[in-house]
Amino acid sequence: MLVLSRQRDETIMIGDDIELTVVDIRGDKVRLGIKAAPEIAIHRKEVYDAIKRENEQAAQLAEGAVSAFSEKIKPTTTVVRSPVPAAKLSRRADSQKRATA
Repeated sequence: MLVLSRQRDETIMIGDDIELTVVDIRGDKVRLGIKAAPEIAIHRKEVYDAIKRENEQAAQLAEGAVSAFSEKIKPTTTVVRSPVPAAKLSRRADSQKRATA
């Protein structure tokens, strides 16, 4: 872990796109300002951990639901047999072609 010392109104750059500024210091609390692109999620650690836990639980529930659903729609193998053998069908088709010609 990199540890840096900063005073009020001093900034730390993270990469080219994230600015971390010490906004205020009151007793044992430090207020930070963060400038980053909107697509970068920024959360306090405890909030991040809660989101991660909820996402993992939702994924497990979804996985169980998918398994249950796939069991319900599992295809059954059905063999359909024609009452007339294929050889007779092709002879019938040939004789019908001759009759119409």
